Amino acid sequence: MDDFAGQNVVVDVESMFVFMGRLKEVRDKTLVLKNADVHDLRDSTTTREAYIREAKVHGIQPNRSRVLIRMEQVVSISLLEDVIE
Repeated sequence: MDDFAGQNVVVDVESMFVFMGRLKEVRDKTLVLKNADVHDLRDSTTTREAYIREAKVHGIQPNRSRVLIRMEQVVSISLLEDVIE
């Protein structure tokens, strides 16, 4: 994941949340994102994939300046630029 550092990423986790932001740091037990969008999918009618595609088209809309995500919850991480529209 070192090659993802400093780039906008999408982090899928086991829960109904999706995280997007600039990957600042990878620690032993956490990922650190800055200027992050933390989105609870239970609060909207959109799907995870539709929400991520919208972010690719319109840009990430940050609602947190910094977020730490527990590595044990991470299912996948990808570059936002690699999302297929």
